[in-house]
Amino acid sequence: MDDGPSIAAQFARFGPAYRWWVTLTALTGTISCILSSTIVVVAQPDIVGALGMGQEEGQLLSTGFLAANTGFMLLNAWAVERFGFRRTYVVSIGMFLLASVVAGLTNSAAVMVAARVAQGGAAGLLQPLSMQLIFLVFPPERRGTAMGMFSFGVVMAPATGPALGGVLVDSFSWHAVFWLSLPTAALGLVMGCVFMPGRVSGRAPRAFDWLGAVLLALSIGLLLSGLTDGQHHGWGADRVVAQLVGAAAATLGFVLWQGLGPSPLLDLRVFRHGGFAAASLVAFIYGGAIFGSTYLLPLLVQGVQGYTPTRSGLILMPAGMAVALVFLIAGRLADIMAPWLPVCTGLALFAWSSWLIAGVGTDTAFWSLAMSILLGRIGLGLTMPNMNVGGMRALPPALFGQGAGAINFCRMLGGAFGTNLLAVFLERRTQLHADMLNAQIDGGSATLEARRLLENLYAQGGLPEVIRRDAAHDFMTRMVEAQASLMGFRDAFVLVAVVCLLAILPGLTLRQRPR
Repeated sequence: MDDGPSIAAQFARFGPAYRWWVTLTALTGTISCILSSTIVVVAQPDIVGALGMGQEEGQLLSTGFLAANTGFMLLNAWAVERFGFRRTYVVSIGMFLLASVVAGLTNSAAVMVAARVAQGGAAGLLQPLSMQLIFLVFPPERRGTAMGMFSFGVVMAPATGPALGGVLVDSFSWHAVFWLSLPTAALGLVMGCVFMPGRVSGRAPRAFDWLGAVLLALSIGLLLSGLTDGQHHGWGADRVVAQLVGAAAATLGFVLWQGLGPSPLLDLRVFRHGGFAAASLVAFIYGGAIFGSTYLLPLLVQGVQGYTPTRSGLILMPAGMAVALVFLIAGRLADIMAPWLPVCTGLALFAWSSWLIAGVGTDTAFWSLAMSILLGRIGLGLTMPNMNVGGMRALPPALFGQGAGAINFCRMLGGAFGTNLLAVFLERRTQLHADMLNAQIDGGSATLEARRLLENLYAQGGLPEVIRRDAAHDFMTRMVEAQASLMGFRDAFVLVAVVCLLAILPGLTLRQRPR
């Protein structure tokens, strides 16, 4: 495959409509990847059970995807500079298609995790490419609107993905969720061969930063493994300490090398621009909030409220549809006002939504919970386009490629860490509440009275006396576990709310006016 024509040649061939054709092409590929990431959420309990995966392996289905997505985002600027938009896009889509087929066919836990990592890597290469193209083909005064239109399409995937995934799991099996994104990915592959341009820069491409790539992989991989293993093997275990110390050393080495190396994966010059640095910090927290809450919600409604996969997917759909419309408005706002107001408003709304979800109970009505989720997604819809445009607006055009990769890297890095840390926090808080409640089972007049009532009910049902006491204790233990789980989820959403409120502080500095 050749590098492809220049952007000027594509405009000459397709006219002014080319900017929309190439945006639609980028959108088609990105939707496929995002659909794959969100549709698996509701199928995860079935996949874990069918493949006999432990909790650590099951967690890797989400964190492995996010970690690979995060790392590969920094390869985007080099790949586009070295191979051009067309080759980078087509190879990424091809890798995603192959990984999706493997995931849909496998019955091996190890192969499934590897396929999810490959899917994440392909998605990581694609997402910064889309933002970079928008900033290259649209004039400055229309970039916010274009970003809003692009975000509108992107958010339709997570809006419909969980619901479609639930229907597929209930109607067929978990294998089917990996087939849904194949048609759009194949369409994106064809469109990429037609509309994607080649290399933009005429200068010789820089060398690949192999040392930076190795240090980045070690940093992310060791840290996520340490956080996961620490919960199960103890934070003082030699294995966990070695992982965390290794992650710290690799992170320090990566940062130092990116500042000294001749061709860094992450050009640290972008963070010298205060507006971009603030937007990147907001993006990090934004990623943790959106991916972490998306990880928690299906577990909450399936594990605590007993929803089916279809019903747990449907509860996310109203929020997704609403936020898709908000993206259109938010994109227009980015063209006419400073980003700080919609960004801070959006973060405050998401914090409020998380606080409302923290009050959920086993008897919370479907639409009450759905409206609480919708409120938060509207907030994130206001935040994302303005955060991206505000950050990129602070950079000179020469740093657009690095900036697009860096801000998406920060968002996905926040998503990977946020999901992992929330999973650890949820498990620790659930265990803490369980220990406290179990202590109450062994004493107290109310507990003894409840046990006597249960034993009387079992006696009326004809249960032999010899097993009544054990049956009553077992019932109360299961009730304690359910209550502890609910309380753990409440604590986790309170934490999300607090972190989003803290993100308003850097958001207040995003005061770049449209040019």
